[in-house]
Amino acid sequence: MKLATLRTTDSTVAVRVDDSTAVEITGFDDVGMLLAEPEWQRIATEAHGAEHPLADIDSSSWAPVVVNPSKIVCVGLNYKNHILEMGRELPEFPTLFAKYPEALIGPFDPIVLPVGAADAVDWEGELAIVIGSRTRRVSESDARQHIAGYSVLNDVTMRDFQYRTPEWFQGKTFEATTPFGPWLVTADDYDVNTELRTELDGEVMQRTSTDDLVFSPEALVSYISQIVTLNPGDVIASGTPGGVGHARKPQRYLADGNVLSTTIDGVGTLTNAVVAER
Repeated sequence: MKLATLRTTDSTVAVRVDDSTAVEITGFDDVGMLLAEPEWQRIATEAHGAEHPLADIDSSSWAPVVVNPSKIVCVGLNYKNHILEMGRELPEFPTLFAKYPEALIGPFDPIVLPVGAADAVDWEGELAIVIGSRTRRVSESDARQHIAGYSVLNDVTMRDFQYRTPEWFQGKTFEATTPFGPWLVTADDYDVNTELRTELDGEVMQRTSTDDLVFSPEALVSYISQIVTLNPGDVIASGTPGGVGHARKPQRYLADGNVLSTTIDGVGTLTNAVVAER
């Protein structure tokens, strides 16, 4: 099952995405609100609200799949090939940092290069893990039942800000820079072993199987839940593979006029124009 969030005239609404239509799940403003209901799967399956033909939905109508998660926990250095390209050793524990909901944009919204931080803006295609139930101190073996599903996220990064200090946070959560969506594919419909690709103007920048993760989704959910309670709709960005612009020789970054595409086979595709802030 696929779940998404559509923008309406004055709000948003959660939808079930079928083969050719998006069916409104009445009473739920977004997928995060839906996941807060213990019987969210039944509610989504039985939903029979207004139907929208997919072909008629403008790309700008798709919102971030979860509009306002209480937490976005990001994982750095979690693909073996990316760790090696950055000249580091495989970690013993996950490297974690946070991102705020204000950073999120829809799956087809433009990525705006911010004034004062537009010289070294990099791409980081990632598999996003979305939590489906309250999760606190779970074992790795029990973590799977707390994962609602998976989506696509690009952790667009301002490298110049990121490396001003040893802490990465300031380069990772610029407002309105992180595309997320286009939908959530429920955990029972996706195995974490498909290809992730990031393309810049049609040129492949990243291509790696998602099973190259050092720490699996279950391991990440278990580890993070030892630190803080994860709530329904919370998001874990599981890290990016090799091929980022910062590690290239010469280095490459996003520029006004580029089109960035992020695909995870079996999950979905983000397509985002890159525009300079006016």
